[in-house]
Amino acid sequence: ASNKPTIVLVHGAFSGSSSWNAVITDLTADGYTVIAAANPLRSLQGDAAYVASLVKSVPGPVVLVGHSYGGEVISVAAAGRTNVKALVFIAG
Repeated sequence: ASNKPTIVLVHGAFSGSSSWNAVITDLTADGYTVIAAANPLRSLQGDAAYVASLVKSVPGPVVLVGHSYGGEVISVAAAGRTNVKALVFIAG
């Protein structure tokens, strides 16, 4: 079993989860499990709740990556999630 964390990518307000396609290709080639969350873009609390529920469903450690507005979302979503090991902000 891999000891690498699952990487959850959260897009910003003016893009979709497919904006991560090139990043997903590189990370999976390096042996990571990657999830590109489809950020609903409804409200900060609602979007964070969605990402938090996704994180809760992942067994093992998680690294949350947020682009732009996704940075705010991951900050809120990570609260109280003991399996979240790092937050990465891309132009957050």
